[in-house]
Amino acid sequence: MTSIEILPLIALVAMFAIATFFPINIGILGFIGAFVVGYFALGYDDKEILTAFPSSIVLTIVGVTYFFGMAKRNGTIDLLVNSCIRAVNGRVTVVPWVFFFTASVLTALGTFSPAAVALIIPAAMAFAARTHMSPLVMGIMVINGAHAGAFSPISVSGVLVRDIVESNGLSIAPWTLFFSSYGINLLLSVLTVVGYAALARTRGLEFSATGSTDVAPLGGSRDGAPHRTILPTGGGGSSSGAPGTRVLTRPVSTTLIDAPAPVTRAQKLTLFLIGALLVLVLVLHLPISFIAIAAGAVLAFTDLKKQNDAIADISWSTVLLVAGMVTYISILQEVGTIDHLAEMAITIGAPLIVALVLCYVIGVTSAFASSTALLAAVIPLAMPLLGTGALPVVGVVAALAISATVVDVSPFSTNGALVLANAQNIERPRFYRQLLLNAGIIVAIAPALCWLILVVVPALL
Repeated sequence: MTSIEILPLIALVAMFAIATFFPINIGILGFIGAFVVGYFALGYDDKEILTAFPSSIVLTIVGVTYFFGMAKRNGTIDLLVNSCIRAVNGRVTVVPWVFFFTASVLTALGTFSPAAVALIIPAAMAFAARTHMSPLVMGIMVINGAHAGAFSPISVSGVLVRDIVESNGLSIAPWTLFFSSYGINLLLSVLTVVGYAALARTRGLEFSATGSTDVAPLGGSRDGAPHRTILPTGGGGSSSGAPGTRVLTRPVSTTLIDAPAPVTRAQKLTLFLIGALLVLVLVLHLPISFIAIAAGAVLAFTDLKKQNDAIADISWSTVLLVAGMVTYISILQEVGTIDHLAEMAITIGAPLIVALVLCYVIGVTSAFASSTALLAAVIPLAMPLLGTGALPVVGVVAALAISATVVDVSPFSTNGALVLANAQNIERPRFYRQLLLNAGIIVAIAPALCWLILVVVPALL
């Protein structure tokens, strides 16, 4: 590799390092890098640099987060969660799986994984505290549920992965990607429950794996009063005196099943629009970006006073992150860095070994960096390898995508931090260490499991 190919790669590593240790959106660094490399190394002008700007992905992110932000504000999301709990009559051992399923449905419909976790985790952690269920197990199940549906054909992550693959001249079955993600995350959740239940029996742990029917009144902390918790910003643990973003946990009632509230007109309209969106996108194959924006605009007329809040609900940070990273990676492809890295990876051994290495690279890095950014950076590395036909395209792509997201139980990730912030009836530093230990186990096991099930087995059949 020449210096003009190596330097942009070093810059990419530096971007991830800077974004890990400093609160700077990596998308900003991606745009800067794209300009520097494109202008000075390739002689591109601004229009040529932005030819790879992912406008379709950006519009999808804007539309989906705008629409579901409106659905959250009018109470439709809470309505769906509570309906799922009432559907099983509050049976303790079933409710954790209800939270798993609900999170997967939300992300499958297009809600971002952190947004789905943020919506569900307060109720899930309150339920865990009331039933003496392990907050660690509950947090893992909610996060795994969110990731299970995160690669549906209409989700932003699913669209992103398909766009990357198809832009390289390959194709991927969207439903195979979705069911692969769902199956792996479901399997990990089952293993988590079984493993924790075994530990609870042999070591006499304080909490149970699925909760107890002895429901106790709870107000949010050890002394029964609502409390403020700290959302950590770094790796130094979390305590009540540490700096960070303060999150007020939701006051909790002593009843397991809340009485159903009357469904408002706005909520009925939202449910109709969700159904219409599914039909138009999945059956008629219309672009979800424009459909979601139109649905959000219809909802806007139900409460015009909250328009500014609805616009603020759009995940602008994710828009910036994805746009910047995809643009920079496209410049790396123009330089030739991606092709040379893939050629070097192929030379280290058999294609199966290369796929395993890539799974661990994206898995380990994702525990500390943005999963979405890594998807845009690492999946293109596998494209020349997949072009040889030696490995199943959907298997390798699914393994990489799942390896990148399944480690988001780390307290350094947004999802893990949300779990930590909303945990009740457990000491915060202790729970932080539990999340960190669990993340280490997942990083060690999950990439190999994805590789074995999704790459090795199909390749041998």
